[in-house]
Amino acid sequence: MRILSIGKTIHFEGLDISSIKASSLPEHHDIEAYDYIIINGGDGTIRRVLKQLHTLQNIPTFILNPTGSFNVVAKIHHAPHIDTVLAMLSQGERPKIQKHHIFKINEELFLFSAGNMGDLQHIFLSETLRFGWLKHGIAKYILSVLFLLPVHVVMTPFMLLSKTRFFIFTPARFIQKLGSFYGEVPKALSIDLDNEYNMLELDGDIVTVHGKHLHIKQAGNVPVVTR
Repeated sequence: MRILSIGKTIHFEGLDISSIKASSLPEHHDIEAYDYIIINGGDGTIRRVLKQLHTLQNIPTFILNPTGSFNVVAKIHHAPHIDTVLAMLSQGERPKIQKHHIFKINEELFLFSAGNMGDLQHIFLSETLRFGWLKHGIAKYILSVLFLLPVHVVMTPFMLLSKTRFFIFTPARFIQKLGSFYGEVPKALSIDLDNEYNMLELDGDIVTVHGKHLHIKQAGNVPVVTR
């Protein structure tokens, strides 16, 4: 059994674990030789890693070691502690696995969240506050909510009615659609924007997407270790 750890050096007795930096992943060409891949980081790190690996023909199973502020993907799958998973593997046990659905906006990948509404402003301000004692933890996100609350109260109804605004948040799939809010991703969804270059929020990252026409679609799934 071979295991690859991305973003952190991990050792565990009885297991063959190789470790690399996330930045060196494009130069690592034998990914399909691994049985499991550990992703160390938050939702943005998971998105960026899966963007590079989700098209593999024989994709390994992903183990999440959440170290971000919110870790939504890990919460969705009730990801067990990394030591618990590695202990199971060292004893020859197979952990439980769930499929995580992935989606695309043009050529960009996202896992649960995408939009250009209040989510974009919230992430932008939160990243601006990422310094000093606010650098780690969720305090910067809470402060951003408080600062932007008056703007969101006034603007959200108008954004929900706009054809050029959208927000997708799949953990809220009990709300299939409310104006330009989507709790689930249809098989195909197209949105026309005003500009050729557009800033979008994808799983807590801010990404610039080229093109006035956004084509949003389901893009398969990847196996993730669950509790």
